[in-house]
Amino acid sequence: MITVLSPRRTPAITTPNPNTDSSISIYTSTGFQTLALDEYIKICSVLQPDIVIPLADLMHNVAPGVKRIARMGDKTKGLVAGHLDALSSTSSSLSSDSRQQRRGQNVFAPVLPIPYTAQAEYLEWIADETCDEIAGLAFYDAELVGEMPATSSLTGKCRLSMDEASGPLRLLREIGWGVDLCTCPFVGTATDSGVALAFDFPASKGSDDGKEEREGGLEPLGLDMWSPTHSTSLLPLSPNCKCYTCTVHHKAYVQHLLSAKEMLGWVLLQIHNHHIISRFFEGIRTSIQAGRFDEDCKDFEKRYESELPGGGGMGPRVRGYHFKTEGPGEVRRNRPAWGNLGGEERKEEDGLVPDEGGEGLEAKGFAEVTG
Repeated sequence: MITVLSPRRTPAITTPNPNTDSSISIYTSTGFQTLALDEYIKICSVLQPDIVIPLADLMHNVAPGVKRIARMGDKTKGLVAGHLDALSSTSSSLSSDSRQQRRGQNVFAPVLPIPYTAQAEYLEWIADETCDEIAGLAFYDAELVGEMPATSSLTGKCRLSMDEASGPLRLLREIGWGVDLCTCPFVGTATDSGVALAFDFPASKGSDDGKEEREGGLEPLGLDMWSPTHSTSLLPLSPNCKCYTCTVHHKAYVQHLLSAKEMLGWVLLQIHNHHIISRFFEGIRTSIQAGRFDEDCKDFEKRYESELPGGGGMGPRVRGYHFKTEGPGEVRRNRPAWGNLGGEERKEEDGLVPDEGGEGLEAKGFAEVTG
């Protein structure tokens, strides 16, 4: 198991406060906070992850303006330089064994999701001044991998994609561009939606029994386990899957758990989905070794749909940073957990407490007005 520590989650949440030369704004379980560079370095020292991505001046869900783009490279350069300087000064005062442990934290320099030319000076600094101090590059836009000069000293460095891949087809494209390590945020999203992943790489010939087909003969990348069609099926989630969920349980049981809002249903789905994605990458490695990767990618695209299906249910009850706030007037993701005792149920779009004065609250049973 490889652990990666990054200052921003995937997908990230837009924060109201701007980043500075020595800190960034993040969303935590206790709300929006400022994460300073020195505090982040302490966190890295305590957690000891395998891969560390230094702070970077990133914007999420908002396109940066021309002036902001011009400053992003310089800000990120300062943050990365401060991180590497702190590691060097700390390591020099440690024992030999501690320095070896420190070197186990592989630093991956962030590559910003802006045009290559806008951060060329920053990337040249990485190549010329810090190449020996970093273990790889973390791309927040995987398409930039192909724009890196082949003659750069960074060519042989490991390339990690922090891009928000929407499905397996996007992962295949990233690998084709030259990405070595991929993040797969869609696995958790599929599980929350009640979708059981159902794809193979290389794509096996013919259609497997138990798989749905859509118009055009393309097979879905997953099954919506909320569908009533699974309520009496004693088949595994995927015919050839050897995961715990598929070898011990069946579709009807998982569908029942989801319908009853039992958390075990999503746990079993996550076990299955992680097994499918592990088998997917195992197939990719085998295909690359056999020299058939490009051909297998074309076969995969011909067999499967391009996007994952959406789940038909509500999903588990979302809390905190499980989803981002879009602004006033957005649709509530969670239904009210209870209504008025002995009274009419409040409408789903109403808030938990009516926005009214004391008399209105008393009339609805929320308070008692005293003289």
